[in-house]
Amino acid sequence: MTGRADLTAALPPRRAALKAGLAAGLAGLLIPALNACTTEDRPGTVTVAGGEPGGFYLEFATLLAESLQRHGVAGHATALTTGGSLDNLAQLLTGQATLAVALADAAAQTSEGNSSSKGGITALGRVYENYVHCVVRKASGIRDLTELAGRTVAVGEPGSGTSLTTPRLIEAAGLASVAVGASPAAGVEKTVTVMNLGLNAGLAALQNGSVDALFWSGGVPTAAIAATNNQVGLGFLDLSPLLPKLRTKYGAFYDRVLIPEGAYEGIPAVWAVGVANLLLCRSDLDERTVKRTVELLVGHAEELIPRSSLGVQFLSPESLINTAGLPLHPAAAAAYRKLHG
Repeated sequence: MTGRADLTAALPPRRAALKAGLAAGLAGLLIPALNACTTEDRPGTVTVAGGEPGGFYLEFATLLAESLQRHGVAGHATALTTGGSLDNLAQLLTGQATLAVALADAAAQTSEGNSSSKGGITALGRVYENYVHCVVRKASGIRDLTELAGRTVAVGEPGSGTSLTTPRLIEAAGLASVAVGASPAAGVEKTVTVMNLGLNAGLAALQNGSVDALFWSGGVPTAAIAATNNQVGLGFLDLSPLLPKLRTKYGAFYDRVLIPEGAYEGIPAVWAVGVANLLLCRSDLDERTVKRTVELLVGHAEELIPRSSLGVQFLSPESLINTAGLPLHPAAAAAYRKLHG
């Protein structure tokens, strides 16, 4: 991908940027009235699999659920607190969730393992950029990922997208990983001890010194990280040198993105690894619900931006359809074609 670094290098206010993008993307488009839905042709309940408290996923999922209910797409809609991308995908496939947000790399891996045409994973759109943070205490003196050798790091809760992406980053840095209490493999010198901790547990461990770094994949700023930074002072490691190896081995899911100066108080701008976040459904979700959800994404995008967000949003017709190779639900593709005229 090209141009993302320029886009994120100087981020305008989030709603101003979104309005500008929507003005260009929606010029000449007529968005159907969502409130034309009747109780007979809408689902009674829609569930949106989100993420951990304090993270961007759950914020977005909550706003989406509120908007789905407000505009009559569903009689009742709720956001689910989950472990993250992998957990969300599992809940989607088993029917526990109607919609789910997930990282593109996690969605691709899960989709490859589920080839069923009925009930498989499809996309409704690409909704925002996810930033992989590598967080350390400012006082630790750690300035480079290779300096984590011999240290302990939190790599995400099992079921999270972070737990998928982090081992790939550690590997790309030339480090091996070993679980707490296990012995490194013979002959391996540069080893990181890993703990499966999510955002809130990981931040607590970072504060008390039981881990030296925390990996987290989320929006900018992530509220829980911002709060911890205000308490103890944090720093971020530049992950962008790992991109060539990541893209060579795993594909073009990963991009160079900037966490801008001021996103977290007192922390200078730093390059990170970005992964697109997708809104997903099963391929057997009814066409009306899919169509109306797409109309909501396009016509009511401003309702879906978490208040804390400074990061890149993809909520315009042109960017929503760029789903990193994961197929759009047929009804979503038809809705975008209609909206584009």
